[in-house]
Amino acid sequence: MATEVTIPDPAFANGRRWPRYRIDVPIRLIAIKGDTASIVQGRGNELNDGGMTIFAGIELGLDEQVAIEFTPPYSGQPIRVRGCIRNRAGYTYGVEFTLATDDDCQNVGLIRAILGGMGRRVQ
Repeated sequence: MATEVTIPDPAFANGRRWPRYRIDVPIRLIAIKGDTASIVQGRGNELNDGGMTIFAGIELGLDEQVAIEFTPPYSGQPIRVRGCIRNRAGYTYGVEFTLATDDDCQNVGLIRAILGGMGRRVQ
């Protein structure tokens, strides 16, 4: 799967807490339910400072804890960020990033730096 990003449009402003950026990147979603971990391939569709919209073919409920892995094309090391399902429409999920530890903050910062600066700003 190819990674597709678009350049931000600085002339666009919106009333959201953070600007959103349209992205289209392959991700892996890890969902842990009890003693079972499910790992599915998905797509990252939008990104902002607080979270990410993803599409993944797995049944998840609100407030479930997940991890999102993104592997930058130039590195072979995946970046894993933890999050919580905040909303859903079908198999499209709004994931709020979890910032409980220094590692969480560092990994979210990496995701933002790699993807956020290259995405197209949307409403």
